Amino acid sequence: MEIEELKEELKKYITNEKRYLHSLGTMKMCKILAKKYNVDIEKAEKVGLVHDIAKEIIDEEAIKYVKENNIEITEVEKYNTKLLHGKIGADLCRKIYNFDEDMCSAIKWHTTGRANMSILEKIVFCADKIEENRKYDNVEYYRNLVLKDIDQAVLEIIDYTIKSNIEKGKLLLEKSIETRNYILINQKK
Repeated sequence: MEIEELKEELKKYITNEKRYLHSLGTMKMCKILAKKYNVDIEKAEKVGLVHDIAKEIIDEEAIKYVKENNIEITEVEKYNTKLLHGKIGADLCRKIYNFDEDMCSAIKWHTTGRANMSILEKIVFCADKIEENRKYDNVEYYRNLVLKDIDQAVLEIIDYTIKSNIEKGKLLLEKSIETRNYILINQKK
């Protein structure tokens, strides 16, 4: 499916205009980063575009979907079902759009990251957090950092997210901590 067709298709799933613009911004940033890191540009754009395809699924439907499709979820995801959108989105894109495993994995882990991420996973993870519509302290710093050192950008974005979640009294995601630790251990090697 071509990008323009995928944009129209996404509108069936994303009705919130701000979220749709975020998807377009993520796609645009994925293209920039794919060029920088020699990744298939079209593949990166498609994943960036649809990474939040399941974001608007309501809590009850999310729980039903993961049960019916045998998707493993954590205790934290049971408590905050909005976190399931990556796993559900990956499953949908595999089944509906025939995305390959790396594309689906990039969608699945775009919120938390994971240990030993592929370059496409890193691109989508960072693009989601720094696309042009994002406005938060240090976003410009991360936009510049990702063009110099994507691993350091992943690490520092995770650190920022963890600190922010602690300040807001939110639960921490195990995968984010696992990702952070993996990067730190490998930096020391």
